[in-house]
Amino acid sequence: MTTDKKDIFGARTTLQGVSRNITYYQLDSLSQRGVQGIDRLPFTVKILLENALHHAGGELVSEDDVLSLARWLPGQAAKSDAEYPFLPARVLLQDFTGVPAVADLAAMRSAMARMHGDPQKVNPLVPADLVIDHSVQVDLFGSTLAFARNVEREYERNSERYALLRWGQQAFSNFRVVPPGTGIVHQVNLEYLASVVMTKEEQGETVAFPDTLIGTDSHTTMVNGLGVLGWGAGGIEAEAVLLGQPLYLLTPEVIGMRLVGALPEGATATDLVLTVTQILRKRGVVAKFVEFTGPGLSQLPLADRATISNMSPEFGATSTLFPVDAETLRYLHSTGRDPELVNLVERYTRAQGLFRTDDTPEPQFDDLLELDLGTIEPSLAGPRRPQDRVAMRNLGQAFRTAFADRFKLGQDNGAIENALIRLGTEGGKANPDPVAQREDEEKKAAESKDDNGTKTGGQNGHGKDVLVSISGTESHMTDGSVAIAAITSCTNTSNPSVMIAAGLLAKHAVERGLSVKPTVKTSLAPGSRAVMDYLTNADLLPYLEALRFHLVGFGCTTCIAEGTPVLLANGTARRIEQMPSAGGAALLAPTADGRLGTATQAEMMVQGERECVSLTLQDGRTLVCTPDHELLCTDGRWVRADQLVLGQDRVVVGLEVPLDEPGDDEAGYALHVGNLTFTMDTSHERLRTLAFARLLGHLLSDGSISLLGQGRMHVGQAMDREAVLDDVELLVGYRPAATRYDQRKWTIVLPKPLTDAISTLPGVRTGRRIQQAP
Repeated sequence: MTTDKKDIFGARTTLQGVSRNITYYQLDSLSQRGVQGIDRLPFTVKILLENALHHAGGELVSEDDVLSLARWLPGQAAKSDAEYPFLPARVLLQDFTGVPAVADLAAMRSAMARMHGDPQKVNPLVPADLVIDHSVQVDLFGSTLAFARNVEREYERNSERYALLRWGQQAFSNFRVVPPGTGIVHQVNLEYLASVVMTKEEQGETVAFPDTLIGTDSHTTMVNGLGVLGWGAGGIEAEAVLLGQPLYLLTPEVIGMRLVGALPEGATATDLVLTVTQILRKRGVVAKFVEFTGPGLSQLPLADRATISNMSPEFGATSTLFPVDAETLRYLHSTGRDPELVNLVERYTRAQGLFRTDDTPEPQFDDLLELDLGTIEPSLAGPRRPQDRVAMRNLGQAFRTAFADRFKLGQDNGAIENALIRLGTEGGKANPDPVAQREDEEKKAAESKDDNGTKTGGQNGHGKDVLVSISGTESHMTDGSVAIAAITSCTNTSNPSVMIAAGLLAKHAVERGLSVKPTVKTSLAPGSRAVMDYLTNADLLPYLEALRFHLVGFGCTTCIAEGTPVLLANGTARRIEQMPSAGGAALLAPTADGRLGTATQAEMMVQGERECVSLTLQDGRTLVCTPDHELLCTDGRWVRADQLVLGQDRVVVGLEVPLDEPGDDEAGYALHVGNLTFTMDTSHERLRTLAFARLLGHLLSDGSISLLGQGRMHVGQAMDREAVLDDVELLVGYRPAATRYDQRKWTIVLPKPLTDAISTLPGVRTGRRIQQAP
């Protein structure tokens, strides 16, 4: 790819007010080509437009690309299938997804050497940073030695990978590695790597342009809070950008959210982000760009903005941009950025119309939502999904509703009260009476011995009770006991207000005599080293450590293992922790002869915390599993995860499929098809509705309904046949026959009640292959 390009719009001009000679591509220059209203474009579109204008005249971006994007209008995205090349200014990698990229670059150098070329010519064409933060494991906790020991073990486990990365940093230009124990990749990006405005030498001139990036982690969007446009993508896309290739974007659809007012006392960034997530999930912003606007932004510190932007994957947006303003400049100053850079950011963004003030005209959006910050109330995430919000005042009822199988309302109220009392005392008793406590313990010890004097668990009215001994301290564990209490999250653990709140909570808990049971694994894993500084300076760290929340590492810890998708036989996936506890789910599994086939889940076993293996695939996806988990290789062998040979074994994996998760928009949904009705009211009705949708899609793609009303569809594999038959059985209560059509296909005749209902749908025609309505 050549870097030579012409200034076809005459847009390059000199930036005023900086200490050196810097040029930039002026957006206002497009007015000379008849483009109007650039000042009312969303900031997101302006940044994409500058990117196109900057690269126009080269091999990748045409004049039409620039003019089409400059004439962006609300509502245009739904009517246009135009694509725009986007060339991010840099790439952000983390260790799980970055190692394959480095290995590929090394392989390219080897290939260059074999062809008698110069291997030194193989380098990333755009700057790339790799932050090692996903390899930390919490082996030691509850001790001041935990951090040092965990880092030591991390180096032991990953010596080969880290040696490769160290070599890569020395061998490649445009490539930096941030070592373990530094922080979570997104916070390192926010505090150190991101510059908001970048410069580059081009054709003998220093050119300024917005900092943009693509990352290999879904929460790359955290840096949007700093005014930097970027988002997460797969490893293949990231490698393409590394090699100078563009990403191609459809016409952007931008949803605005206007903020007014200010957060009330007692409301935290977590309360705000849960409310924003709830609003945006209800609106539906999947694959859309979100941008914040309004006077309320001036009341929102940058840490809170970054917390909101970090949650983009949870509400489905591509990115969530907060425009550059005075708060951005303040943050750059406070994090030690060079004053010349801060001045450059201000001068450049003001010159380009990318600097927001309360007087800035509000951009035009595809849709505009509004939130009064004064309405935010204390909330809790969950209780089942991290993106869900429960107002603190409704916590009790929400808990009962979410776990209705444990709390049977209207039945056995005594058991409910016992369970709630136990939950309330899970953290220990406040200021216990030593004499009464000793008598109580002696009584429990006597009751927990059988006739032979052996200690047992027994039953205490709320499930199995097990007596365990840890480091000489005995404690009871029951169904529902807290086992892990981890302060770890790239969303929360770098937000000063939230972390200070955690420290104050620990202080009050210690002062009231509360303690943590020895059966609870506690850990503190902040996203930034700065967190430990202000916790120490505020004299709050001793209280956290008194509750055994000692520093265990700077990186992603407990939150990484859950969420592994399990491929179901119907072609969707479900998170492993959401599989039915009693078993019964139809899924894909190995057959006796080593192939994949349909199988039925036998049970759900929860065996506590175990050391896991993380496998990074060539496309950037990761699989976290136990070491003894077997994977199918392309040569037909099933190999344990911990025995796979890097660079030699090739595993068989499925394509990414949609996760089957209930959405906020399912409430009240009803579909009437003939005399059949489908709803999402219960889990069983939801399964029926989804089964009908799959059958309808299959019928529309490869099926027909005869003039006599007989519906039939063709399926190509035995696994597909069984999945279709499972769906039919779920709908009508029995499985129809499937006959072989030829060597590769089966034909399934649908039951007449189902066919009659489908025939009533608009666009379904009988007597020929089904066609959708034009």
